[in-house]
Amino acid sequence: MAVSANRLELLQIADAVAREKSIDKQIVIAAMEEAIQKAAKSRYGQDNEIKAEIDPKSGETRLHRLRLVVDKLENEATEITLDEAQIRNPAAQTGDLIAEPLPPIDFGRIAAQAAKQVIFQKVRDAEREKQFDEYKDRVGEIVHGTVKRVEYGNVVVDLGRGEAFVRRDELLPRETFRTGDRIRAYIYDVRRETRGPQIFLSRTHTQFMAKLFAQEVPEIYDGIIEIRSVARDPGSRAKIAVISNDSSIDPVGACVGMRGSRVQAVVQELQGEKIDIIPWSLDPANFIVNALAPAEVSKVVLDDDAHRIEVVVGDEQLSLAIGRRGQNVRLASQLTGWQIDILTEAEESERRQEQFRKRTELFMNSLDVDETLAQLLASENYSAVEDLAYVVLEELAEIQGIGEETAQELQKRALDFLERQNEAMDKKRLELGVEDDVLKVAGLSPAMAVALGEGGVKTLEDLAGCATDDLVGWNETVNGERKHFAGMFEALGTNADESNAIIMAARVAAGWIEAPTAQAVPVAPEPAPE
Repeated sequence: MAVSANRLELLQIADAVAREKSIDKQIVIAAMEEAIQKAAKSRYGQDNEIKAEIDPKSGETRLHRLRLVVDKLENEATEITLDEAQIRNPAAQTGDLIAEPLPPIDFGRIAAQAAKQVIFQKVRDAEREKQFDEYKDRVGEIVHGTVKRVEYGNVVVDLGRGEAFVRRDELLPRETFRTGDRIRAYIYDVRRETRGPQIFLSRTHTQFMAKLFAQEVPEIYDGIIEIRSVARDPGSRAKIAVISNDSSIDPVGACVGMRGSRVQAVVQELQGEKIDIIPWSLDPANFIVNALAPAEVSKVVLDDDAHRIEVVVGDEQLSLAIGRRGQNVRLASQLTGWQIDILTEAEESERRQEQFRKRTELFMNSLDVDETLAQLLASENYSAVEDLAYVVLEELAEIQGIGEETAQELQKRALDFLERQNEAMDKKRLELGVEDDVLKVAGLSPAMAVALGEGGVKTLEDLAGCATDDLVGWNETVNGERKHFAGMFEALGTNADESNAIIMAARVAAGWIEAPTAQAVPVAPEPAPE
């Protein structure tokens, strides 16, 4: 009866541990089996391959020594000859495992301690794995917890089923927590590490504010209102762009709530962070004008290629548009994804006058025309000699004060100028040592070849090895300051798509890659004649 009691006690212990740690009972039994195997190896020798099995119904423990069936015996502890194995099991073949029953063992103090450590470690590992599986799918959720301790400004949070970590830079400025305080934060990462799963929380993440609005505004939770983008200066100011899928519901009004109740609940959670709620628009110009609120914008000029926009405001609106330390325009840029340049009306007028003067001088010098005709061309938005050389002649002749004969002469002079310019550029290219193969690349002009030579790119291989940023320029943060580095084609006005096409054509010409083949369009078979 003592044996039965021990068996029953073993299963009761497994049940109790599984319930307490909220893990599968089979994991606990597997840990016990491993502990028994370790103790049995200490008893019968570490060289032996021993397997322990616990019956999950009866609790009976069985020990077996496993030996591999081989043709030539090298290690008697782990191997057995085929002849000997077939005596025990006539069906045995080379490569099979033969299980030999072993008598049960009595655990000594040291063996019992070692078995206990194995079980504890396995149960702890199972707990960690369960915790990781539980929280890895909860990234992007808001969780509530209790501050367990504060270490050098970093906060350790007790979530009930595990611990999470809020780094000091993920807390709002001037925000302090003490042990026992309640905290609400956003899960932005869960990692599996040797010391267990690490759950990282944030209160400065942009999605933390978005999720807070989803909790406070039922229309967002139901999907009637969507949050399209969020920009935050944590603890100071934020902008959030919203759109309604129901034309009868005002997205801004729904987020503000009755007398501002909804937005104030979010503001209080974020320690007084000011929030601008902005209607999202498909039209980038309208969206950017809304994003710069409360400043009033008088004019916008978009550059789709560079993803840049120039915003013109009145002199009295300039400080409001820029914001304290550039905060308003910076948040608007983050919210919209566009680079925003702000000019006053006086600055914009002065710049337009300067552009008009430069165009007038360009046409006077390159086409040998008087100032009046050059100004007329500049006022018609012709900005380069190439525009005149390749414009449809009838379009140029229709300009009042030019006529067909003058249009022909202007176009002839423009073509002659470009030819002379190309000859001069080609001569300079040769002086710089740029090879002829470079000039054969599709889309590359003589002026571009000169710019490449000045940048040290002289062979087809050099051009093929370039990155798009090398040609159009790039921005980089140096010592906390945003700096722009000019590309070789920047002065020529070449955009990123054109530069990338030139690099890909160079790689094809250099034999680095194969030329992309156009996909054949399937043609329906002609019907058979009747």
